[in-house]
Amino acid sequence: MNKDWWKKSVVYQIYPQSFKDSNGDGIGDLKGIISKLPYLADLGIDVIWLNPIYSSPLVDNGYDIADYYQINSIYGTLDDFKELLEKAHQLGIKIIMDLVVNHTSDQHSWFQNSKQNRSGKYADFYIWKDPQPNGDPPNNWGSTFGGSAWEYVPARKQYYLHLFAKQQPDLNWENPEVRAAIYKMMRYWFELGIDGFRMDVISLISKKQQYPDAPADLPYTKNYYAGASNGPRVHEFLHEMNQQVLSHYPSLTVGETANTNSKQALLYTDPERQELNMVFHFDHMHLDYGRFGKFSNVRFKMSDLRQVLSEWQSKLEKGWNSLYWSNHDQPRAVTRFGNDQEYRVESAKMLGTLLHMMKGTPYIFQGEELGMRNVPFKSLNQYQDIETVNMIKTLRAAKMSEDYIKRVVFLKSRDNARTPIPWDATNAAGFTTGKPWLDFSPDNQKINVNQTLADENSVYYHYKKLIALRKKYPVIINGSYALLDPNDSAVYSYTRTSKSERIIVICSFSSFNVNFKVPTAVLGENSQLLLSNYSDSPKELITKVVLRPYEALIYHQKL
Repeated sequence: MNKDWWKKSVVYQIYPQSFKDSNGDGIGDLKGIISKLPYLADLGIDVIWLNPIYSSPLVDNGYDIADYYQINSIYGTLDDFKELLEKAHQLGIKIIMDLVVNHTSDQHSWFQNSKQNRSGKYADFYIWKDPQPNGDPPNNWGSTFGGSAWEYVPARKQYYLHLFAKQQPDLNWENPEVRAAIYKMMRYWFELGIDGFRMDVISLISKKQQYPDAPADLPYTKNYYAGASNGPRVHEFLHEMNQQVLSHYPSLTVGETANTNSKQALLYTDPERQELNMVFHFDHMHLDYGRFGKFSNVRFKMSDLRQVLSEWQSKLEKGWNSLYWSNHDQPRAVTRFGNDQEYRVESAKMLGTLLHMMKGTPYIFQGEELGMRNVPFKSLNQYQDIETVNMIKTLRAAKMSEDYIKRVVFLKSRDNARTPIPWDATNAAGFTTGKPWLDFSPDNQKINVNQTLADENSVYYHYKKLIALRKKYPVIINGSYALLDPNDSAVYSYTRTSKSERIIVICSFSSFNVNFKVPTAVLGENSQLLLSNYSDSPKELITKVVLRPYEALIYHQKL
């Protein structure tokens, strides 16, 4: 197997709770995923990334792991997982799992032992600190989900660090026994047959050992970045992980690296450094932040988006990019970056076009291929996500109006991505025969798999064509990236060029018709339209194109 197979792959992210329920308990499961493998094979994807399926109390939807070796019974059994692996591999689909090793659940046996006393094997598996003389926490760090990042345990007379929920204590990566235990666990899953890992908040595993106070100008829920983000030993740890585990398997590795710029990302992804294949960055996810961070009604600027994506395309020429619009932590792309009303289908196709023609490995989050929108829940009580529930309390404490709260929660809640996949237009959406763990979207009557498969002009078939183009034209994998017009206020256009061919990508972000002048440098007699999201776009490149709302064009030229 080509060790760089992941460069030619398209990854489909499955949020198991919400994909397909096979036993009527309202929760998606492994057998449900197995039943839908033909659907994914037809789409053409190469890899499935599974959100955590390990044993967990589900305080943070599985990112609080109580046992790294056990499958959560709500999803099925280890035999079910082995069957999923076998049947996916038979269809040419690889499986990568979520690796959550910055923290565990407080129910993990390591932590249960660690919190009892200051001696014993597990005493230093977590980050424990004495109180300040007045009893206060060791520093001023806040946690992502609100409140202090420190929790006091009377039995030890110490605080433990949790950058996320208090039920998610941070592991002490300074302890070589912790690292050895993690590497052993990773080998177990590789030997079982998995093909790689997506690594949760991996840029946070190394902390500055001084545990400095954060400056006052950082938002409280993220101020731990001052001492935990891209820490002093993070690259040492990941290189060690690579040497001990990753280099022994032809694996895909992608790190979630919050608060990491393109220069730092190159350190993670430069193949000569032998760390990770690629990372998820967040620069384009921060373009619409406001006073309360992500919970904002600010709309992104296309020029900012173009600048950010182009920077990552050019800076990671030596490394490798992961390409994504959405995931389990982000709202739906067509609501956030497109027009989810009259041009939902057109803008969903445009966003897919823009992303899938770039250099890197594209990630499709479940439902993106249907053009799913954010969820118009009627009541704030319908939201379940821990981050959202805590933010509603914060916004009310800040005396924000209920209308404002409803608006920003609609725009940014993680539950937008987590509503069950609608397989058909029935009341239970073909997802379950029971009551779903999270309410369905009211959109399911009109936006569902059956409907999209029956419509040859649907978002699904556009995504299928985009994936097929990546497999047919090497320039999409290897070609260099360059902006066509870096100043157009409505149109994002770029080229991908190799020695023998070029593709030209033109994408409108406007809800109105706009003129676009094609630079003479790329005008050629041999240009051929490969794909458009309208049925009657010009078959060859012409000097001046009138782009309709959210029109997306891909042209190919032989050089």
